Amino acid sequence: MKFQDYHIDHRIKKNLAAHNFKRPTDIQFKTIPHVLNGEDVLAIAQTGTGKTAAFVIPLLHLLITKPAEKPGIRCVVLAPTHELAKQIHGVFEQLGTDTGVKATCIIGGVEQDAQIQQLKEGADVLVATPGRVFDLINQGHLHIYQAQYLVVDEADQMLDRGFYKDITDLIRYLAKKRQTLYFSATIDANIKKLAYSLVHNPIRIQISPKNMVSRNVTHHVARIEMDDKRFFLERMVKENLESKMLVFVRTKVRAERVRQAMERSGIQSVTIHSDKDQAARDAAMQQFLSDECKMLIATDVSARGIDIPNVEFVVNYDLPEKVENYIHRVGRTGRGMQKGVAVSFCSQEEKALLEEIEEYLGGPIDELEIKAHEYHEIIEFSGENADNWRKLMKEADQPPPIKKQKKRK
Repeated sequence: MKFQDYHIDHRIKKNLAAHNFKRPTDIQFKTIPHVLNGEDVLAIAQTGTGKTAAFVIPLLHLLITKPAEKPGIRCVVLAPTHELAKQIHGVFEQLGTDTGVKATCIIGGVEQDAQIQQLKEGADVLVATPGRVFDLINQGHLHIYQAQYLVVDEADQMLDRGFYKDITDLIRYLAKKRQTLYFSATIDANIKKLAYSLVHNPIRIQISPKNMVSRNVTHHVARIEMDDKRFFLERMVKENLESKMLVFVRTKVRAERVRQAMERSGIQSVTIHSDKDQAARDAAMQQFLSDECKMLIATDVSARGIDIPNVEFVVNYDLPEKVENYIHRVGRTGRGMQKGVAVSFCSQEEKALLEEIEEYLGGPIDELEIKAHEYHEIIEFSGENADNWRKLMKEADQPPPIKKQKKRK
């Protein structure tokens, strides 16, 4: 079935064609009809399957064909991160061109005056992070009592970030009669609790392929000690100079340290994490998206759910502490019909994490064999290496001196 065969507004079809949307993905095919029918939906699908368009397309049609009695916010979309909220807003703008449906994006981390002005100018769709929404409601700047559509996207990440209370408190400000769409890549007891507190008799849609990650992604693991990882990342970059690379680290401090190590080796990279203000995060994303910079170093929270085209490599510089995050990380490559490669650096300290990931995936990850002399050469010829490091390495290869024993008298 093609998008042109759907009973949706002709302007949406035109915009879909303009952005090369031809046929729906599995999650879109199974979700769109139920949303158009006004049903609540609980959708569980792996990352990179097209969940955003699965709710944007039918909601745009409903907003067009069911005019509001008076101006105001009619649809609220909640996302866990600034970057994902902006991405969703962008899809509403792309597919909603010339439809008369106006979307606005409200996020934390920036001054709120401009956002308050946007709200005064009016909007049909509000895409936002929960904290800022709740702040503006409490200040009296935001009114959502007319909102008949609620979307909670990346719900598992919402729980990880402690948004449960914000979301449940938010419900009382919405229209009592509403349609709720709930999307998550994973589901557990806590997610079910949140989901069923929001939806009524939902249609449950679960896309569970045999492979938990895209078949377009090739997976490898390399045994590399923690202090040596920067040398191997440098080698990967220099062997793939034209490739776009997304590097995941465990903490924001690590992100900056890896960036500095790459800089010492003459490699440009940008970072994205929660310590950076929104302007800096936007600038980093733009540099990466435009290919001005080929490497983005990110933490899990900052890069969750982001759709970045043409990422050839995902590097797990640090293995994730939550096995589900492995799925989200590697889902940043191999999107759509493109091929991708995921490489994980596993130190001795991370062996248990690797075993958990392999158990979660249902099988071992192919190991890249690095011979001892190759390992030492990669470190020895690093652009970061100073002469004293080479000296230390040579000394380490020498046998320890034999101590002369004193003669007994």
